[in-house]
Amino acid sequence: MKKIRRVFLIVLDSCGIGGATDAQAFGDDNPNTLRSIVESKNFCTPNLARLGLFNIDGVDFGQRAENPDGSFARVVEASNGKDTTIGHWEIAGLVSERPLPTYPEGFPPEVVAALEKSFGRKILCNRPYSGTQVIRDYGRAHEETGALIVYTSADSVLQIAANEKLVPVDELYRYCRAAREIMQGDCGVGRIIARPFVGDFPNYERTPRRHDFSLKPPAKTILDALTENDFATIGVGKIADIFAGQGISRSLGINVDNTDGMNKTLRVMDENFRGLCFVNLVDFDMKFGHRRDVDGYAQAMTTFDAQLGDFLNKMRDDDLLMITADHGCDPAAKGTDHTRENVPLIVYGSRVRAGVNLGTLNTFADIAATVAEIFSVTLETRGKSFLSSIAR
Repeated sequence: MKKIRRVFLIVLDSCGIGGATDAQAFGDDNPNTLRSIVESKNFCTPNLARLGLFNIDGVDFGQRAENPDGSFARVVEASNGKDTTIGHWEIAGLVSERPLPTYPEGFPPEVVAALEKSFGRKILCNRPYSGTQVIRDYGRAHEETGALIVYTSADSVLQIAANEKLVPVDELYRYCRAAREIMQGDCGVGRIIARPFVGDFPNYERTPRRHDFSLKPPAKTILDALTENDFATIGVGKIADIFAGQGISRSLGINVDNTDGMNKTLRVMDENFRGLCFVNLVDFDMKFGHRRDVDGYAQAMTTFDAQLGDFLNKMRDDDLLMITADHGCDPAAKGTDHTRENVPLIVYGSRVRAGVNLGTLNTFADIAATVAEIFSVTLETRGKSFLSSIAR
């Protein structure tokens, strides 16, 4: 096989393709994110279709390509979880047997006491909550008392919301770093999330200055393996946050939205580098999946597909594209939480065979193993490379 110099790995955050066999154990009843949005009038993805999205095993809906341009697979999550951190870690080669801790009843008194002592401020809420609803319900009390709004969700997260006019963003980030120091070990949630908002009661609005403070991965990932061998690892969107900066040679920062993330990626394509560009497009999850907005999710996929067309036109002969997801967040499901789903994988490039159905892969970590083989680096992972099955 001729050398591949650049791999672009794009994660459509939450774009699951159907419930995993253990979905009910995670509280999910037959979720299917992709099926739900395909049924919307706003959904139109000819580029994803021609690459083979609807040819994947188990995807019995949508526009199947007669002769797909890409190779494709259904991928099963081997880790014990259905959140962003666990999903991305597995894509990067780490399978997490132990779930990260969650707090369906809120954080225990000893944790709250430690947080309040560190912050020098009281805490409001301390319950699982919708991020948009929590500022409506607690925003006025926050402004009147100066207490911070601390809440969680079904995921392994501790979120801190504050109005920027009362708590400047840099100060909110400082509180999050303090919380990150406290939330370690048995209470080591996957992410501490800063949730700044603006406005006056009751018209509050969250800002794009969200910032995630993640646990460091417990072992080396494909990012470490690449940087240790002098390959570039470029993070677009929240990638650097998810991996706590570990193994990232350069981060282009949080995206304003998906369109901004793809525009950054298109600019990276003009650069001469050898290595991995790792992209997270979080709008699918944050703006549409959790808010159970089927039509909004569908429109976001349509917009992405148009930019994907631009991406495909700019690809070089020595480029390889992988498109996947990290979990599901079915916008037609009950509640507001992530859903335990299998995810798609599309692989495309001039050095990739067209139309190869890889069937069902048993772990997201197969992606990392394949990237490791492409660049001839050593990675200890449960994943198995599929490069020989798709290489021209």
